[in-house]
Amino acid sequence: MFDPVIAPSGTLLGLLQRGRGDGTLHALTAPRAEALAALNHCVLRDPRHDWQVENRSLYYARLYLDLHGELDAIEAHLFDPEDVLDTDESRTGLALAVLGHLASYGRRDALELLRRYAAHGTNWAWALDELALRDDDAGLRALAAPVLARFATDAEGEAELAATVRDAFEPRPWRLWADDPRPFVATRVRAAQEAGCFDRWQRQMRPTGPRPGWSVRAVFEWAQQGVERGTALHVPAARCLTAVAGPEDRPEIVRAAEDGTEGARCTALRYLADSNDPDALELIEGAVATGSPAVVEAAVDAFERMRSLAAVDRARGWVRRPDPLGAAAGRVLACRGGGQDREPVLAALREAVRGEGPDAPTLWTLVDGAGRLGITCAAPVLRHVYRETASSHLRGRAARALAATDPSFGTGFAVECLWDCEESTREIAARHAETGDTRVVERLRRLAADPAEEAEVQTAVRSRIGPEETTV
Repeated sequence: MFDPVIAPSGTLLGLLQRGRGDGTLHALTAPRAEALAALNHCVLRDPRHDWQVENRSLYYARLYLDLHGELDAIEAHLFDPEDVLDTDESRTGLALAVLGHLASYGRRDALELLRRYAAHGTNWAWALDELALRDDDAGLRALAAPVLARFATDAEGEAELAATVRDAFEPRPWRLWADDPRPFVATRVRAAQEAGCFDRWQRQMRPTGPRPGWSVRAVFEWAQQGVERGTALHVPAARCLTAVAGPEDRPEIVRAAEDGTEGARCTALRYLADSNDPDALELIEGAVATGSPAVVEAAVDAFERMRSLAAVDRARGWVRRPDPLGAAAGRVLACRGGGQDREPVLAALREAVRGEGPDAPTLWTLVDGAGRLGITCAAPVLRHVYRETASSHLRGRAARALAATDPSFGTGFAVECLWDCEESTREIAARHAETGDTRVVERLRRLAADPAEEAEVQTAVRSRIGPEETTV
């Protein structure tokens, strides 16, 4: 999947793509046709950089409800011929998740569309998961025959069916079908369930990788085999070293950290850092200077995991380095530094935004650090990150940091955050938004009464308003 093209933050489309609360507020005042066109664009062309962790489905479903939006565009997208050619679930996953939320709100057209797609669409398993949470038993039983017809009755087809049943995210339909009164349904599903359980047991009985009795050298060789296959194994290998290495093995591990193979060097650096070895910091600095890109990355990651006072002191000396170790030092101070570290953390935050933009991965830690350290001078930079980032998770972190650094947050961004796509951001807003704004009071009441809202958000809402105010 290609990275989505995100419109400017000042446009309606850009706001909706980012999942910002202002997107909903602007859409509700824009011409309805324009708002629905922007909404459909977002749902049919998933704007998330990481669709597996960022939330948008409930945000878009609520806007469909507020706009009384039709589902014709979603239907055309789901049943387009492209559905057969492009089987990546990211093409249709967001649309199916939106339909699932709409079905839970009582939209019968959304429920019927999910049923049709589960019976005939390529990404049918996702649709079935949505229905497993919302449909009744009769609706699910009606899907048994078309779903089972997707799998051939030969050995290969039955093996594919068993794997599908075994790995199902929502098991309810399969359990229901195992008790189906139709023998051709129940017999086949039960056989698939039994085969899946047997396969899981076999895999547990045939573990791969390190075993008790392995030597330090064997662990290093296993890590290097991963490098040669293109699979990084130094993290689990370092955990294995914890189990197999003794004090007498330390010289060998130190030598591997200095000049071992790539897999061994990454493993040794991780192990020594996690065990707070007295030479770990010197070895990390040497690895950054002489190692391959993979070794440098492993060394930096190992340093950031260190919790000792010595690591924090070393970070203060490294923070101005113009290399990955200097950037890591800024993040270490953001996480574990004290009041005396506000200036270098602020400098690292500004440099990251200036040099890499509002979506730089390093900003996640630096934004958190600005809030943790209460760096009030960081508020302008945090507001810029909040407005411009395409990551709803990073925006939520910026909102949390602004709550700790910006006195105007309660009457500013906190208000729009009540409509944000991320529940953690809505929770922050529910705790900080000033109730002098009538929009805030009305939104708090609606969130308190919405059965689809997360419990943490509703708890925060009820801490601000009394039980008698939650009825809408």
